Amino acid sequence: MKKNGIEVAEVITKCDNLAQTSDIEKMIFNIRGQQIMIDRHLAQLYGVTTSKMNQQVKRNIARFPDSFRFQLTEVERDEVITKCDNLQSLKFNPSLPFAYTEQGIAQLSSVLHSHIAIEMSVRIMNAFVAMRRFLVTNAVIFQRLDSLEHHRLLTDRRFEEIFRKLSINDLPQQGIFYDGQVFDAYRFVCGLVRKAKKNIVLIDNYIDETILALLDKRGKGVSATIYTKHVSQQLQLDINRHNTQYRTISVEYFNKAHDRFLLIDDQVFHIGASIKDLGKKWFAFTLMKDITTAELINKIIGPR
Repeated sequence: MKKNGIEVAEVITKCDNLAQTSDIEKMIFNIRGQQIMIDRHLAQLYGVTTSKMNQQVKRNIARFPDSFRFQLTEVERDEVITKCDNLQSLKFNPSLPFAYTEQGIAQLSSVLHSHIAIEMSVRIMNAFVAMRRFLVTNAVIFQRLDSLEHHRLLTDRRFEEIFRKLSINDLPQQGIFYDGQVFDAYRFVCGLVRKAKKNIVLIDNYIDETILALLDKRGKGVSATIYTKHVSQQLQLDINRHNTQYRTISVEYFNKAHDRFLLIDDQVFHIGASIKDLGKKWFAFTLMKDITTAELINKIIGPR
């Protein structure tokens, strides 16, 4: 029997050779909270080129609102590619693919005007139904998996928080070093310097070349700046020679500080003695919680 010059049996045979429901399910993706298929897969199923199918859609664009058809973003395209090996060529296509929702696919058969399109649309609808049935049937399992994943993430975050706190708070927040504790005081300040991740700022009116050697213990990528009220010719010579051979330490003039401060990233330590004299006499140190590094630096570089 023929219809519109096409042998119906021939159409059915061609459809039987096309993808089955299980194959079509693999072409259904979840994007923007919706189940969709992309234009390339649909064109393959309908036996037409992607450009011809999209051209036909443009001619009937009123039937395809954004809720039926939308263009993927680059991120969404890459997500689809990672899930389907036969879409690798999309990476090199200058045009982003279009996604069709279930309603949009139902409209396609009406604009393509072919028996294969009609037959294939039925199979695609069945695939969508099968996919929904699968999701509903296994909803409890998915909920449990989501719960397990949620608990795992919470556990990972707790461990990260613990390790973060251990790395930050294993340094004493305040205390006193007594005369003669030269090595203990030196080791304490070295520990602060090594803990820095971004920057170190020392505010101290009495510095010498030993401070330069101490700051060289900082990690890679950590900047170092010294604010002091006096730089002698000899010290300037030491600084120049140091910066020629080692990582640069910036030295800036500042004469408004009486006390000494050591800024390690976002932590501000008040230290009761010049760094070069640590351990020679009693001195105290305190982690100041009521002021941030940024606030203190703004006071320095602001109007003087």
